Amino acid sequence: MKIIKSYASGEYVEKKSRFIGEIFPVKTEDEAQEQIAAIRKKYYDARHHCYAYILESDPVILKQSDDGEPSQTAGMPILSVLQNEGLSNVLLVVTRYFGGTLLGTGGLVRSYTAAAKEAVANAEILESVEGYRAGADIPYTLVGKVKYLTENLHIKEEYADYQENVHMVWLVPEEAMETFQNQIQELSGGTVTLAFTKHRWYNA
Repeated sequence: MKIIKSYASGEYVEKKSRFIGEIFPVKTEDEAQEQIAAIRKKYYDARHHCYAYILESDPVILKQSDDGEPSQTAGMPILSVLQNEGLSNVLLVVTRYFGGTLLGTGGLVRSYTAAAKEAVANAEILESVEGYRAGADIPYTLVGKVKYLTENLHIKEEYADYQENVHMVWLVPEEAMETFQNQIQELSGGTVTLAFTKHRWYNA
């Protein structure tokens, strides 16, 4: 799964019609609807505010709206852009200012798709990693070796608290967990035990 880090926008112009794409991270339908209402207020003089959103839930929530455009010419193209990017917990709204020339159904699909793609292209996308948050108290004599081990296994150190021992916490990808556990045991002669919980995080 992928998410966006923060708000982004993009524009597309076709025959003087202006399409403004805006993309937001959202977690609930209420949050999505609040953003849509805010955009309607922001662009109160625009003709259409078409949108799509995808929310991670069980089942996944997919919603889209043509907001007065011909059926399937706006909401579905926007939703398709989000799906093709593999994005979730996301809302994308494309606001249209009519330029005086009818674009036809094909022109509308192309224009809404292009504006949606522009917004996505300007967003910072984060990819989810499934794994574990793992922690342990490491003797000072082993800290250097543990840091070398985690670098080799591409394990991210989340933080370290330097007290009597060093309490270290890592984000460990699922596929690296068994190797990491075994090598920590080997390095410490079985004196260090990892405490871990299932965790998901996002990398740019």
